[in-house]
Amino acid sequence: MDEEIERLRLKRMLELQRMLREREGKRKAEKTDPKSILGKYFRDRAWEVYEAAWSQFPTVMPQVERALVEAISSGRINQEIDGESLYHFLRGIGLPVRLKTTIRYKEHGELKTLEQKIREGL
Repeated sequence: MDEEIERLRLKRMLELQRMLREREGKRKAEKTDPKSILGKYFRDRAWEVYEAAWSQFPTVMPQVERALVEAISSGRINQEIDGESLYHFLRGIGLPVRLKTTIRYKEHGELKTLEQKIREGL
């Protein structure tokens, strides 16, 4: 009886150790993955600006990404980053990111672009 309890206790302890190792491995992977670190701080349209910057400046963005991750990890950045602030940051370091923009407005409960409005007026 005592041997069986000890065997079950040992089995449970080994299961808990395995679970802790798996959890620690996941934490290390999250800490090393830049997108997961940035994902905790990026809000609103920040990912849109980030992806546009990557497509327009693929040679420079790895350095910018590394700098952002280091600033977040060290605690120099401790607040959320929205699209506008990321856009201004990138412009400030000499990366004028171009974003696709459209102006739409609501008319009679329907969203219309300026192009549609001009066509209707002609």
